[in-house]
Amino acid sequence: MVHLRSAITIIIVGIALWFIALIFAIGIDASSRTIWICSTGIALGVIGLRYTIRRAKREQK
Repeated sequence: MVHLRSAITIIIVGIALWFIALIFAIGIDASSRTIWICSTGIALGVIGLRYTIRRAKREQK
C-alpha cells in the first residue's frame, strides 16, 4: 500500500509544476488552449489533494 504522506508530496509537486507551466505559458503568450490545460491540471491536482488528505484522516481513525 502506498503511504499517503508520500502521495500528498507527489501531488503538491505536480500542482507546483502545473503552476510553473502556467506562468511560462502566460509569459510566452501561448494559446488559450495551453493555458486552460495548465489551469485544469492545477484544479484537478487540488481536488486530488483534498481527496487524499480526507482519505488519510479517515484511515487514521
